[in-house]
Amino acid sequence: MTPSLDHLRRCTVAADLGAARTRIYLRQTGLIVDEPSIVAVNIRNGSLIAVGTPAERMHGRTPASIRVVKPINGGTVVDIEMAQRMLRAMVGSKLRRALRRKPMLRVAACVPHDADPLARRAAYETLIGLGARRVELVDSLLSAGIGAGLPVERPEAAMIIQCGATRTQVAVLSLGAIVAAENVPVGGDTVDRALVQHLRNHHELLLPSQAVRPLHVSLCESDRDRAEVHGRDVATGMARTVVVDPQSLRLAVRTPLTSLLDAIRSVLHRCPPDLVADLADRGIVLTGGAAELPGLDATIRESTGMPVRISDSPGRCAILGLGAMMEGRLHPSDAPPPVDLEVTAPMPGHDREPGEEPAHEERPARGRRRLRLRDRGPRGDAGGRPERDDADPRADEPSPV
Repeated sequence: MTPSLDHLRRCTVAADLGAARTRIYLRQTGLIVDEPSIVAVNIRNGSLIAVGTPAERMHGRTPASIRVVKPINGGTVVDIEMAQRMLRAMVGSKLRRALRRKPMLRVAACVPHDADPLARRAAYETLIGLGARRVELVDSLLSAGIGAGLPVERPEAAMIIQCGATRTQVAVLSLGAIVAAENVPVGGDTVDRALVQHLRNHHELLLPSQAVRPLHVSLCESDRDRAEVHGRDVATGMARTVVVDPQSLRLAVRTPLTSLLDAIRSVLHRCPPDLVADLADRGIVLTGGAAELPGLDATIRESTGMPVRISDSPGRCAILGLGAMMEGRLHPSDAPPPVDLEVTAPMPGHDREPGEEPAHEERPARGRRRLRLRDRGPRGDAGGRPERDDADPRADEPSPV
């Protein structure tokens, strides 16, 4: 077991800070928070008015004195202070008091595969501000694969597509590591914007943000030949209802998915032939909140010719997988040699407990010679005295005069 995974098993709380939803997992308890990552703020005094689902209902319906903000975008914390206030409100005072009793609170958090140091630092500072003494950052592709039940630790290929609100990650996993991965700025919000833009350009209709999701029902029903959409007329500003063809909506949704299909081909092209042969039988697994977009699995299946399935509770795969790793419920494969899962190393300077001595290999050599004590036992020829390490060839050289 690698030290980083060993440290991960000492964590008490797991967090998945997503652009659409924030999820928090408590050891031996389960999922305790699953709320939209959105906050309503009074711009006059800066006080919080609503957090989570109540704030989401206010989106697009607030007066000038109230502003609805999203402190997380694309899996990256863009407003650390607001994200901390949002998490405090979601967790609640009772749980915060219980966590304060832990002097060495450890938190595990998911980060995107291609997160830059600034994004990783933002997630780290957000959780440190909540009272965490140590933060373990884990690749969200690995945790989502574990949460989806994929055998990521075995010597066989497992392909996962994590569909988020603002980005989609495509990866092939094998032996607890990522063989090839690709990130595209296409997600559930991108599809919603494509629908809104289509109705504006072809029907001169402005669609409110709360009316986009019902259109997905029209996309799911292939035998439906018409759908009514309510919105505001672009020219007059009055309420208007138009009848649209669901097939035209499907074509509008298919356009932004082109970059996703290109990313899938790129990942498969970079994989070894043996792994691609495994995927021909096992197929692709979709995770993430946007995995249930209408027609997404059929589009990928038609483009790749591979079986595609949506995991159970796709939006919660990442946090449930991280919770399983934290609780030690992940069993290694039977294939020799055992390979431990890759876990992102902690932030520099925070890889030890306060007062904890560094490991032996971290200590700098204080002299030209290193001493190695013999094992305890009967005195040998050397009389139990320390013997010199043969690693230094200069140990037997005569001293200069």
